[in-house]
Amino acid sequence: MTMKFGIADYGMNVWHGALYDTEERLEQLKGIAYDGLERLHATSPSDALLKSAAFKRMGMDFATCAGPSIEANIKWTAALGKSYIWAQSSATDFDVYCRQVNDLTRAAARYGVKVGLHNHLGAVVETQAQLECFLQACPLSGLILDTGHLAAAGGDNLEIVRKYSQRLVAVHLKDWFETNPQAANWWERGRFCELGAGNIGQDNAAVLHAIANAGFDGWVFIEHDTHLRDPLIDLSVSREYLRTAGF
Repeated sequence: MTMKFGIADYGMNVWHGALYDTEERLEQLKGIAYDGLERLHATSPSDALLKSAAFKRMGMDFATCAGPSIEANIKWTAALGKSYIWAQSSATDFDVYCRQVNDLTRAAARYGVKVGLHNHLGAVVETQAQLECFLQACPLSGLILDTGHLAAAGGDNLEIVRKYSQRLVAVHLKDWFETNPQAANWWERGRFCELGAGNIGQDNAAVLHAIANAGFDGWVFIEHDTHLRDPLIDLSVSREYLRTAGF
């Protein structure tokens, strides 16, 4: 198996107002050489099955299911042969958050599904120090490394890959354009942008080569939380960045 390159389409949904037609989106992303979406969103088991069939028919793929509950996420992800779900907890206390993620990890493991922590600005796990503490406190949890969020928080993605490559279940590849670093709220300090257009020295090509050299062969997702123009233009620019990097 080799790495697959897909889209985490939050920013696309913000731009359009929602996801209106999954198959249309898959056609658009396939047209610019992506392999699929991160999450199959479904409202029922039959909805998940039918959407999974549509992905298959179109030669596209997905990595995990997002249903109406965490239990559904686990069971539908397992039933459709996928390998991980996102770590989810509403706790704001770090210790409580880790305890709940450990419980979730054990529950998912009964179905052969891994749990991955997605580091995020403004979240319980934001900085590199918090991420490393989390990985120590939750030894069975995997990591959905978000390179843009970690870099914008002052972290070192290459160091995280060097130390924790075996914990990776997926990667979100992002760049960050800083505009107001002193702003109180993280979303006022800058915006996520197409790969290569950032201004904080984030080297996503080096991260890609590092994870490849470490033997990672899972999903890499491009995600632009903010689009200032048609998302397909931005995503095409990012796909060309990947080609230039050798992927």
